[in-house]
Amino acid sequence: MTRNNEREDWWKQAVVYQVYPRSFYDTDGDGLGDIRGVTARMDYLRDLGVDAIWLSPFYPSPLVDGGYDVANYRDVDPRLGTLADFDEMAAAAHAAGIKVVVDIVPNHTSTEHEWFKAALAAGPGSPERDRYVFRRGRGEHGELPPNGWRSTFGGPGWEPVGDGEWYLHLFAVEQADLNWGNPEVREDFKRTLRFWSDRGADGFRIDVAHALAKDLDSRPLDEWPDDPDQDQPGAENPLWDRPEVHEIYREWRQVFNEYEPPRFAVGEAWVVPEHQWMYASTDELGQVFNFELAKANWMADEMRRAIEEGLAAAERSGSTTTWVLSNHDVVRHATRYGLPQVKSAAHHQLANDWLLRDGRTYHEDRELGTRRARAALLMELGLPGSVYLYQGEELGLFEVADIPWDALEDPQAHMTAHGDALKGRDGCRVPLPWEAEKDDFGFSAPETHVPAHLPQPAWFAGHAVDAEETDERSMLHFYRRALAARAELLTATGDTSLAWADGYDDQVIAYRRPTADGRVLTSVTNFGAAVELPAGEVLLASAPLVNGRLPPDATAWVIR
Repeated sequence: MTRNNEREDWWKQAVVYQVYPRSFYDTDGDGLGDIRGVTARMDYLRDLGVDAIWLSPFYPSPLVDGGYDVANYRDVDPRLGTLADFDEMAAAAHAAGIKVVVDIVPNHTSTEHEWFKAALAAGPGSPERDRYVFRRGRGEHGELPPNGWRSTFGGPGWEPVGDGEWYLHLFAVEQADLNWGNPEVREDFKRTLRFWSDRGADGFRIDVAHALAKDLDSRPLDEWPDDPDQDQPGAENPLWDRPEVHEIYREWRQVFNEYEPPRFAVGEAWVVPEHQWMYASTDELGQVFNFELAKANWMADEMRRAIEEGLAAAERSGSTTTWVLSNHDVVRHATRYGLPQVKSAAHHQLANDWLLRDGRTYHEDRELGTRRARAALLMELGLPGSVYLYQGEELGLFEVADIPWDALEDPQAHMTAHGDALKGRDGCRVPLPWEAEKDDFGFSAPETHVPAHLPQPAWFAGHAVDAEETDERSMLHFYRRALAARAELLTATGDTSLAWADGYDDQVIAYRRPTADGRVLTSVTNFGAAVELPAGEVLLASAPLVNGRLPPDATAWVIR
């Protein structure tokens, strides 16, 4: 039987583990995780059972936005290592049967990038400034911003440069938006894609994939709405999900196809579900993140709708969808599920309020959150498509809500006043605990080291890797068993079909999948009162059965 990673289209059913390098493992004692740290822990990743690792940005960067402010796209940040370290890491991953996916950040560069420095020096109307989105300000001397657009991190979306012109930054002030209408920009990113492909990258994660194409010239800037809604796509939106963006990705597809096997990409595109399929087309990126599970409450109707929309988008694209519960941008799902569950957007506001107020606003039921997180994992892993795991979820980590304001790194926490701001995303980016008895939980290898770049809470000791490895009931053991079963039974055939199982009420999500050995696996997730399971062998259950019945907030895999 061909292993999934031996297939040319391995990514269609891969389990991809997101590594946030600065918080994974520190080999030199400077308080920052590094590329050698990924290499040092490759056996851990292999034993976990993942098909690929996705590395969040590791490029030279001022680290204003966790490395998503890139100063050089074709090098490694000296604080994180060297290109030789990357080569060694890629070789170690491939030797372990693990593919490598690197993060590409094409919407903006750091203001420390050589291009932006040249743009400031060259002045208005220059070819150097045309690489970015510069516009003349309003007022007699350009002293007012071109319009009222806002940064997604808070505050104005325009920044003056002192000569009457302003540059656009949809994110932090230090992240200047590129002009993708400029041929030089397009060609340089193709060079970057080839650079990392030649060094062993098997694929790419595309940051803010829906924002590259912008319309600033079809009508006066002050006629555009001050806050274009990302959920209102199309030609009437100047910034998000514009039709022209797909031309860029069709060009990228030609680059991907220069390699054997072709490189793949997955786009971070926060777009309405009916538009996801265009980014995921086999003529463009190949996949797009389906964030509907990450946005859903622990409610059967919301979870079912998220699954149905993901499957429908995959069918339209001719590809497969992706399933995501957590990543570096959202509150960890073990915490989200342990907070009060209220419908849709209100839940996210609740989680943000809870985080802003150091976790004191609402009670976080960690036992319930863990129970639901285990159930969610098993429900997710049974689905056809790719599963993206975020580092630390396999340890059952919760969000760290009580990081002091003066220790926060995320620009979201600093661009507006504390009374209105979010504390940001640092709570899910705290360095991993490896050894329960070490003062920094083994995050830094040398005995003499500086503290981790974000403070770790005392309760991390109970979630350290060495503690969980000795406990067969731990989340780590559960992840390993579930990933092994998925690889053996569901991805070995390449079959991505799914049929809904009948006979349950609206508080149950149940579906059937064909297995590699000719049997049928039924996944049953229960959001209500205890239910009977179908006939067959219970292969895995996220919680103990009660008198043979599946209790609330639990998932079971039954094979027959």
